Amino acid sequence: MDDKDPKEDLREDLIETVFRNGTVTTVGILLAFSLGFITHWAANPIPWRAYHLVAVLPILAGIALQMRALSLLLDIDSLQRRVYERANRIFMAGLIFTACGVGMAILLDFFDIATKSALPGAS
Repeated sequence: MDDKDPKEDLREDLIETVFRNGTVTTVGILLAFSLGFITHWAANPIPWRAYHLVAVLPILAGIALQMRALSLLLDIDSLQRRVYERANRIFMAGLIFTACGVGMAILLDFFDIATKSALPGAS
């Protein structure tokens, strides 16, 4: 016979609430930075072109994934290790998408500014 209490198995599969709360804080702060970046970039005086979608789409997909991760982490079920780990994977995917999009946006702006500030007649 098994001497293990089923409640002990359940407790072993749970994460500490303090640990989860720190993760929620981190996800919330990075999501706010992501939303702030896209807001700031949208207000950029450089006119938008179709090729900017190369950067905007990964940023928006990343923000959506970060929001999904935050939603999962705010649920009481996120104290279960499998739910918590899933939310972390979703968040990391969102963070990678957003970082790639931000990098592309910076490069696009850099090349757009460099093209416009080139001296006339210089090649």
